[in-house]
Amino acid sequence: MFETVVVGADDSPTAAEAVRQAIELVKLTGGRLHIVTAYKPQQLTSEPGEMDTLLKSLGSHHLADSLLADLRSRARVAGVDAETHPLTGAPADAICQVASEVKADLIVVGNKGMTGMRRILGSVPNSVAHQAPCAVLIAFTS
Repeated sequence: MFETVVVGADDSPTAAEAVRQAIELVKLTGGRLHIVTAYKPQQLTSEPGEMDTLLKSLGSHHLADSLLADLRSRARVAGVDAETHPLTGAPADAICQVASEVKADLIVVGNKGMTGMRRILGSVPNSVAHQAPCAVLIAFTS
């Protein structure tokens, strides 16, 4: 049923739960998992003595690659093969783009931003749900 699953991930607890649930679903179906993270490229901008800023600005793509490597490893340990997709841009757009490209049956996202003003103003799960080319599962964490 859900043979091709796309999951959106960042370093939040809600994304970790979404990835966990996506891995479990793919294990059940024997399908394929695609893990997507989106980031904004950063320029090397740091004042002398601001090492933390310098390290963070060395490349958001390195942080994205590191996150995806960790999540792919978690999937592999669970017996699931995963393909990773680090993309620049808005997270909801990136997730839906990959879902379209791989002809996903399901998108899994965490519930981050689904409460308070962000729910009204827009959140990644809300945006994904409105533009997804397939079914969407919003993984809940408290």
